[in-house]
Amino acid sequence: MDTLSYKTISANNQTVSKEWFLIDAQDVVLGRLATAVAMILRGKHKTSFTPHVDCGDNVVIINCEKIKFSGKKLTDKQYIRHTGYPGGQRIESPMDVLKKDPRKIIERAVRGMLPNNRLGRKVFHNMKVYVGSEHKQQAQNPKPINISDIK
Repeated sequence: MDTLSYKTISANNQTVSKEWFLIDAQDVVLGRLATAVAMILRGKHKTSFTPHVDCGDNVVIINCEKIKFSGKKLTDKQYIRHTGYPGGQRIESPMDVLKKDPRKIIERAVRGMLPNNRLGRKVFHNMKVYVGSEHKQQAQNPKPINISDIK
């Protein structure tokens, strides 16, 4: 009985072990992809999850230009931003953003699901998004995972 411990284990930067995951975004709905990626980046899939520590894993997303939208969101959804100047409201549809830079769609969706603080900004940098099936993280040997396997 002396070996049992009922203490709560809190992760810190020295005890966290990070892995690399590869996700193929081809024919995956944007919202489902973003929620799964945000959960992996935060580390909520681990038993040692600690809310105030970057204990999540690194994620590489490929084929971002082949993402799917449910319903008529590809044409009807609007991304609204403001330049800060009078009359500076800019509106874009996902179709326009896909033509310019398809990485921005996934980055914006995942960023919106992360905390709006220093930790969220730090965790966001653990995600790499690439157009096409080639990526620069070959040396890290990312494990390919399927979105439907993440719960």
